Amino acid sequence: MDSLLTDIADYIHSFEISSELAYETARHCLMDSLGCGFLALAYPQCRKLLGPIVPGASMSGGCRVPGTNLELNPVKAAFDIGTIVRWLDFNDTWLAAEWGHPSDNLGAILAVADYQSRVHGEPITVREILTSMIKAHEVQGILALDNSFNRVGLDHVLLVRVASTAVASRMLGCNYDQTVNALSHAWIDGGALRTYRHAPNTGSRKSWAAGDATSRAVRLSLIAKTGEMGYATALSAPRWGFCDVLFGGQPVTMARQLDSYVMENILFKISFPAEFHAQTAVECALTLHPSVIGRLDEIEKIEMETQEPGVRIIDKSGPLKNFADRDHCLQYMAAVGLIFGELTAEHYTDAIASDPRIDALRAKMVVRENESFTKDYYDLEKRAIGNSIQIHFSDGTSTERVEVQYPIGHRRRRAEGIPVLKTKFRNSLNDVYSPRQRESILSLFSDSDSLDKTPASEFLDVLVKQGADVGQMLA
Repeated sequence: MDSLLTDIADYIHSFEISSELAYETARHCLMDSLGCGFLALAYPQCRKLLGPIVPGASMSGGCRVPGTNLELNPVKAAFDIGTIVRWLDFNDTWLAAEWGHPSDNLGAILAVADYQSRVHGEPITVREILTSMIKAHEVQGILALDNSFNRVGLDHVLLVRVASTAVASRMLGCNYDQTVNALSHAWIDGGALRTYRHAPNTGSRKSWAAGDATSRAVRLSLIAKTGEMGYATALSAPRWGFCDVLFGGQPVTMARQLDSYVMENILFKISFPAEFHAQTAVECALTLHPSVIGRLDEIEKIEMETQEPGVRIIDKSGPLKNFADRDHCLQYMAAVGLIFGELTAEHYTDAIASDPRIDALRAKMVVRENESFTKDYYDLEKRAIGNSIQIHFSDGTSTERVEVQYPIGHRRRRAEGIPVLKTKFRNSLNDVYSPRQRESILSLFSDSDSLDKTPASEFLDVLVKQGADVGQMLA
């Protein structure tokens, strides 16, 4: 049996989480992930993907999707929850050899928790949801430390499928062997290509790819629970295993023992819905905004320094076709910050992108790697994500060189960031819920002991949109 499969299953079935910091961070992660989903419901492109696969295929008494009154089977509910959480690229991030968004796994976790509670009467509480979140974060994040799947053209949502399969199988009542079998299927599924994340094909699939992965995890777990066989060397089999077929013959390894490291050190996207390697660049741009807004026509050159992944992933020139192209362009995000003094999801729309000042500034930007930024980025103690900007004017003068190493969502700025994260969550409720329902939700999250003890079905009850017509809501 491949040791990676049994190591993950051992952790999922036997390891006890003892870190209160991990649980505290998981509560904030749950709050933030739901808030990202509520914000996404404002976008028709997102809403059109929600609901039963075909009309009439809802499931009475099934799994709820927060912010809606949909009731679905757990596989489709996982897709919908994962999709709204991920849609705006505003949920948490993990940066390593491979990057990703561990809160994507919430799609499987919430769907299965509600399913087990409502359909099977399992006494699952929010505390158990938090435990599953910590473990899913850990599996995805630790696998990401050493293994770079994007370097061979595979999308990082591969790890969402693996991590979600691990926790969903346990939540669904699979025994140890069934979890191992389910994990073997998750690896045998291979990986989605990164085609939709890169020019000339950048598109909106990157906003629902994680929903797809987490729903697949639920499906594989349900298959394994029937007693369907697994595959002992799914990764290591010569010629036909994952490693030989898709990973250049290299083994998939774990850099450290599974514990609660990832949740404790997760990076929150608090201020900007933007690819995380650019978060500190946008902070730099906002700092410089007052100094340049009256002199945009005088700018001769904009020097930007970033980490190696920032150069490789989001250094883009030329036309940007759509929302998905723009929120993964370092120059676009920095230009918006310099011009508008803010960056919101609306700034990626065609209406804002047509502002000629944005491309005029992009054309004057010179991006290069700062080796010290790269070194600190890969340092597992620092985990910095540095960027800097300096602007030079045609009269020979320059602004100061503004540098930011740690974004506000970093663990090193957690005390500063959490109040802003709570404001982000509070604001996300405004366009979804009535004032009375907003207060109920905020009250629930204000008491951690009470929240932890809340049954999963009652937790989802509070998040169901009251008085909504599904057809109108999804139109």
